[in-house]
Amino acid sequence: MRYFLFASHWPWFDKLTSAIPEGKLFSWRAVFDALPDIIHRLPVTIGLTVVAAIIGLLLALLFAIVKINKVKILYPIQAVFVSFLRGTPILVQLMLTYYGIPLLLKYINITYGLNWNINAVPASVFAIIAFAFNEAAYTSETIRAAIQSVNNGEIEAARSLGMTSQQVYKRVIIPNAAVVATPTLINGLIGMTKGTSLAFNAGIVEMFAQAQILGGADYRYFERYISVAIVYWVISIFIEQMGRFIEKSMEIKQPETVRKIELGDLR
Repeated sequence: MRYFLFASHWPWFDKLTSAIPEGKLFSWRAVFDALPDIIHRLPVTIGLTVVAAIIGLLLALLFAIVKINKVKILYPIQAVFVSFLRGTPILVQLMLTYYGIPLLLKYINITYGLNWNINAVPASVFAIIAFAFNEAAYTSETIRAAIQSVNNGEIEAARSLGMTSQQVYKRVIIPNAAVVATPTLINGLIGMTKGTSLAFNAGIVEMFAQAQILGGADYRYFERYISVAIVYWVISIFIEQMGRFIEKSMEIKQPETVRKIELGDLR
C-alpha cells in the first residue's frame, strides 16, 4: 500500500515498483516506494544547504581575515566564538538558535517598544543561521591556511604596482587561495548537505523528516532510512563530481615552454 502525502507522485514509477515483491521481514518495494515522496523534499534540503553554504563562506572569509590580521577587539571575539562553535555539537547549536533568537527578538520588542511578530519567522531561518555559523567556524581555518599559502612574491609584486590591500585580496590572494581551498570546501559542502538532516529538530520537513513520516505510516522505518540514504548518496556523488569539474577548471596551466623545460624536451 502506498502512503503518498503529496499529489505529485510518478505514475510510471508506480508501475515499476508494483513489480517488486512486497516482502514480510524486509521489503525492497518499500525502499523504492518511498523515493518519490523523499525526493519531493529535495528542494528544501538543497535550499538549506546552498543558502547556509554561501553565508557560511562569507563569514569564514571574514573570520580568516580577522585572525590573519589580528584585528583589535574583533580578534579575541572571533577566537572565542569559533572555539565555541567548534567545541559544541551542531544539534546543540541548532537548538540554541531555534530557542535563542526568539528570546532575543522578544527582548528587543520589550526594550525598544517594537511589535515584531516572532511567530512569523520561518524555522528555516534558524536552521540556516546555525548551519552557516557552524560551517564558517570550520571553513575559516581552511581559508586561513589557503590565504597564507599564497606566494609572498606575488603579493609584494601586486603592492609594488600600487594596489591597495583590498585590491590585493580581490585580485591576487583570493583567486590563488581558492585553488588551494576548493577541495576541502567541496568536502565541507557534502558534510553540510548531510548535516541538514538535523533540521527536522527545528520542525522543518526535509528529506530525513519525510522518511520518518513515511516510516511511521507503515512501520517500515529501516526501508525508509535506506531510501533516504540512497538519495543522500546520489547527491554526494553529484557534488563530488561538480567539485572535480571546478578544480579542473581552476587549474593554472603552465606555459608550453615551462612544460617542455620540466620534461627536458626543449630544443
